[in-house]
Amino acid sequence: MRPVAPQKDGPLANEDITSPDVQLIDAEGENRGIVRTRDAMLEAQEQGLDLVLIAANSNPPVAKMLDLGRYKYAAQKKAAEARKKQKVIEVKEVQMRPNIDTHDYETKMKKVQRFLGDGDRVKVTMRFRGREMAHQDLGMQLLLKVREETEEVAKVESQPRSEGRQMVMVLAPK
Repeated sequence: MRPVAPQKDGPLANEDITSPDVQLIDAEGENRGIVRTRDAMLEAQEQGLDLVLIAANSNPPVAKMLDLGRYKYAAQKKAAEARKKQKVIEVKEVQMRPNIDTHDYETKMKKVQRFLGDGDRVKVTMRFRGREMAHQDLGMQLLLKVREETEEVAKVESQPRSEGRQMVMVLAPK
């Protein structure tokens, strides 16, 4: 059993470049043309820089003279900034009963509106207990009322459907 060599992350640099020739871009960003890889590597080392492969799939590959540590640091910071800016969409749930009072209904609707305003999806669940199961039409009417009230800010992702002792509808922000 041979130990497996550790995988290097990031672009190929210096001795890892296998191509005999590269399109060289110097530290100032000027195109130097096609140069032998060995010569480009020596020139980069003289300047205290690394030869980093920028576009490996082109013919010949494009390599740039730069500080590899600084390049990796900048790429890491850029990725962290992108992660920080993205929003994770959550699914919030609002539970109701078919014989809900008007004030309670208004409070639940304020919650639904707030969740949709924050960009989250909302799962509206209608719970049936005991003999309420005989009046599922009341629950369906209430879910349709919710759908009508949120029509301008949300689209129905899944229509009201019955799942055992509850009815579920999912709303997503427009």
